[in-house]
Amino acid sequence: QVRRIYDGPAGHVLPWGSILSLHEPLVGHLLRAKKFDVSRFHDILDVGSGAGQILRHLLKVARPDARLVACDLSTQMLRRARQRLKSKRPALVTADITCLPFSDESFDCVTCGWVLEHLPDPRPGLAEMARVLRPGGSILILATEATLSGAIVSRTWKCRTYSRDELREACSDVGLIWREQMWFTRFHELFKMGGILVEATRCNGTLPGEATRSTGVPNRESGNGEEDGSTVVSSAKTNQQAASDTTAVSSHRR
Repeated sequence: QVRRIYDGPAGHVLPWGSILSLHEPLVGHLLRAKKFDVSRFHDILDVGSGAGQILRHLLKVARPDARLVACDLSTQMLRRARQRLKSKRPALVTADITCLPFSDESFDCVTCGWVLEHLPDPRPGLAEMARVLRPGGSILILATEATLSGAIVSRTWKCRTYSRDELREACSDVGLIWREQMWFTRFHELFKMGGILVEATRCNGTLPGEATRSTGVPNRESGNGEEDGSTVVSSAKTNQQAASDTTAVSSHRR
């Protein structure tokens, strides 16, 4: 259902909606002000990248030698992102947040903006992000909060909302610890607006359910921004092989 929504008209208006709601420019401000300092990281994954609302800011603030990978459930949204960004640097991967095709501990940073709202239970998605994150690495989570403004967003985009306690507990259940809660601006903090913005970190040691690993592998886009059958990863490949392929594509695009 989510794929159908964003493959259709909603996907076309998403970039404009993000700008008009100020979500996209506010994320840019957050990253430029280094409230979440991306320059610390070498391997960055943007989950649920959509039309590149967060990715376009990551391209500006990430270190030049950082590996950037973006994934989304909708291949059509990734095509729009490629056209919008006009950059071949990030590797774009079609993937479900609950079944990421990357090996364990592949990234030291994961960003996830307004994606968990589309899951009935956030734990499967959070668990996958924790799995691909290195111990000590950070996840930037942006989610719609269960407030009046959040209810409007929920109705518009047909998604759910979260309370802070609910999302914190879900993170804890999969081995993620809330390091810092953030706000876009002082105004947002005073009036408790703007949703949930939190930096979470993976705890050291074995993650809950670590023995279970996903094996799904997605389609990918080729370096010229068009879908290319030669770049489709076989479902028989392991996560490690898929991650290796993604790294190679990313390196080629720099």
